[in-house]
Amino acid sequence: MHRPVSAFVTISAGLVLLFLVLPNLIIIPVSFSPTEIYQFPPQELSLRWYERFFSDPRWIEALLRSLRIGALSAALSVILGTCVAFGLTRGRLFGMQAASALLLAPLIVPHVIYAAGLYVFYANIGLLQTEAGIVIAHTMLGTPIVAVTVMAALRSLRRDLELAAMSLGANYTVTFFRVTLPQIVPGIVTGAIFAFVASFDEATVAIFISGVRSITMPVKMWEGITVESNPVLPAASTILLIGSTIPLVVIEIHRRLRERRKLTA
Repeated sequence: MHRPVSAFVTISAGLVLLFLVLPNLIIIPVSFSPTEIYQFPPQELSLRWYERFFSDPRWIEALLRSLRIGALSAALSVILGTCVAFGLTRGRLFGMQAASALLLAPLIVPHVIYAAGLYVFYANIGLLQTEAGIVIAHTMLGTPIVAVTVMAALRSLRRDLELAAMSLGANYTVTFFRVTLPQIVPGIVTGAIFAFVASFDEATVAIFISGVRSITMPVKMWEGITVESNPVLPAASTILLIGSTIPLVVIEIHRRLRERRKLTA
């Protein structure tokens, strides 16, 4: 049985959640302000800055580049992260615990340190100011995320089904695609979505290595804050927020549907 949650814990959690969500609740109304001065709450509602955003090819190019980089890095993260997850979960090599700790390094090390190291490395191999360089960098950040979610799925996997399939004559390849993969698909999809969101929102690494040729959406927003007072920023921030929130909502809906199926099964 679950112990009842105290009122203090509930109120504390609510205050923390409000503190985290409040900036987003402010920036969305500001994006509909008709004036170039940020107003909260706005005196009138207008789509002026959204029209400016979608009519500016620089913003559209940055948005499409972020979507493209996010999709590519998420796909590569799924491939690498799934392989790493199988190796760490099913492998019996020496130093597995050290390898597991090393896997989490990109999630623990501050991004500015990671970005500074990549800048020096990319400068020597010619990957600065390229989309390929950003994709590789974001893949290195997304792979641990996918690996963690797939490892969690593998640990809850029913190994008896795999053994039953192989005892009935299926080889490792058939067993993987017919038995193992369908059971870990939720973990793979969850990891892919989180990897995409991590890439789509990432700014620190992109600022170091994007230059002027491969500006992503977060980098464009950073330039709008530091270089010029751009009134399009609230609209761009809202679009970025929506692009990051929708995948997370999809994950939550999928999780609840799975739980409902388990209860009705």
